[in-house]
Amino acid sequence: MNNGFSTGEEDSRGNSDQICCLVDDSDRCRRLAGNASYSKRIQKTVALKRLKLNIDHQARHTYICDYHKTMIQCARTKQRRNKDSEDDSNEAEIDSPEVDWFQLQVNTLRRYKKHYKVPTRPGLNKSQLADAIQKHFKSLPVNEKEIVTYFIYMVKTNGNKLDHKNGMNSDSL
Repeated sequence: MNNGFSTGEEDSRGNSDQICCLVDDSDRCRRLAGNASYSKRIQKTVALKRLKLNIDHQARHTYICDYHKTMIQCARTKQRRNKDSEDDSNEAEIDSPEVDWFQLQVNTLRRYKKHYKVPTRPGLNKSQLADAIQKHFKSLPVNEKEIVTYFIYMVKTNGNKLDHKNGMNSDSL
């Protein structure tokens, strides 16, 4: 840093010595900052969810720690989950476990999209892609009784799905 301005060299080295720029419920966070930035969009999410997070104006950067990044992502996921459950009013979805698609890498999301042939417009960013995949995943029909029965059978017979695909059985080994 030179007089408070970044020369660009510090950015390439990372921000290993910087601490989170947030004040959490009037206490300054002391965790190491990651590469996530406290942008205007994130500030809007924090305001909508009424999280007690503010930026410390004495901080010379806008990087936040992984703890606060996860907290904000979870709040955003809960917000979407509440919207979905209000629209669908389907109680089975409320009881089902949530998959946090935003934690996955973009390449993983793209492979899922390609494998299941999820129709999307080209050029989606990670957030939009995760939303589309989450919507597709929730629409998949699941026969829980059949799956649980099959799982118990496989555990008891010490088999796995790959053995049966190749025509092999655990008894023939």
